[in-house]
Amino acid sequence: MANGRTARRKEPAKAADARENGDSWATVVKVFRSAESPLPQPWEDIFGPLRKGAVDDLVVVGQCGQSIDARIATPSGDSHYVNGEAGLEHLHRLRALMDAVVIGVGTAVADNPQLTVRRVRGPNPARVIIDPKGRLPPTVRALADDGIRRLVITATPTPRRFPADVEIVALAADNGAIAPAAIARSLAEHGFCRILIEGGAETVSRFLAAHCLDRLHVLVAPVILGAGRASLNLPALQSMRDAKRLPMRAHLLKTEVLLDCDLSAQRIALGRAKMSR
Repeated sequence: MANGRTARRKEPAKAADARENGDSWATVVKVFRSAESPLPQPWEDIFGPLRKGAVDDLVVVGQCGQSIDARIATPSGDSHYVNGEAGLEHLHRLRALMDAVVIGVGTAVADNPQLTVRRVRGPNPARVIIDPKGRLPPTVRALADDGIRRLVITATPTPRRFPADVEIVALAADNGAIAPAAIARSLAEHGFCRILIEGGAETVSRFLAAHCLDRLHVLVAPVILGAGRASLNLPALQSMRDAKRLPMRAHLLKTEVLLDCDLSAQRIALGRAKMSR
């Protein structure tokens, strides 16, 4: 020991960053829905725009995790996991801040996600599965009875037996599909104001094409698949003049990039309109 003094061990930079981010994230979870003051950084830049809707009282967020070449899975369907820890943590933070998380029946069957918050601190959102034709098995993990609200949105009476507390929401379908606007409005009627459209690609694409998203979060992982399932499937454009240039901000999340696309200018009204001042 130099001069009889006890040397102080310096905290590793990664450990210090993790502790600081953890403390600031705990504050985000506490004040996100109630406080008017800005969130601690870096969370204000990333999640601040999700606190209030620009069009009405709803905030509908789509998300997709993809490779550099915009793939969400290999040609065989393997997708676990395109994104690494940073991307998965961001997804779980989104879940923790939303009232409900929505997936399509295809994702529920193929990936069987839990749709819980496990990688970060925060409450679990309600879990919603869109199942127009009644194909959903009652054994999927998203319907597990853990005290969280679970809803199945369907267009036909389903013969499958779900747990008694699973809410069945019947909506009209057109050509076997339920309109995204009808789904969002129904979820608003069930008390959900912040809605995360998590997947899969077809479900997110339908909400995007129907102008039902306020924001789109695209998590780009540092990997190239070369071929496979695309992250979005939208109607083809004939000319670049028809392409919409979106306001967008990029955030570096460790080794991944978050593209935060602002879609509020094209979002249709779904909930109670904002009152002019």
